[in-house]
Amino acid sequence: MARPRKFDEQQVLRSATEAFWTSGFAATSLGDLTQATGLGKGSLYGAFGDKQALFQRVLDGYCDNATAGLRARLSGSNSSSAERLRALFHAVAAVGDTPAPQRACLLAKSTAELAATNSEVAAKAQRTFTTIAELLQAEVENGQAAGGIPADRDARRTAHHLLAVLRGMEALTEASMDASVLRDAADAALTAAGLDAI
Repeated sequence: MARPRKFDEQQVLRSATEAFWTSGFAATSLGDLTQATGLGKGSLYGAFGDKQALFQRVLDGYCDNATAGLRARLSGSNSSSAERLRALFHAVAAVGDTPAPQRACLLAKSTAELAATNSEVAAKAQRTFTTIAELLQAEVENGQAAGGIPADRDARRTAHHLLAVLRGMEALTEASMDASVLRDAADAALTAAGLDAI
């Protein structure tokens, strides 16, 4: 009869996430993971499998949380779709005003490091970006139905444009670009979508 686990699985995954996020997949050693999680090698592998399996659990959780967070941000009865899209871009641009250095989105970092050689990571990245694009498209369509976004905009192409600008803004933030660059990018994207600039 298997002994019950004596650790908090979600806490272990949070600790592993921090380790992978800080150093990347290749540079995070088994020793780093055991130190971060407080588990021995046997317990860690017994619960999560090998390093690749643990990383996939971490990435899956991160991506699920990211899409859930965006879905929550874009759903609300107290503001219009147009206002929610402007608020989203405003929030991303405002990160550039913080003095502390920013680290890359774990999905972006993992995609850059592993997508070319790891089909699971590539597939997860594609599914996540597709979901984000679909959420943005739905918000654009809602805005058009309500009259806050011009009906002549192609909702799908607009959503893809917004997605690309958002991802680019995140990369610029990590590079510590001046906040004015982020605001300019956000303003241009919103204007192209038929929305007022931030």
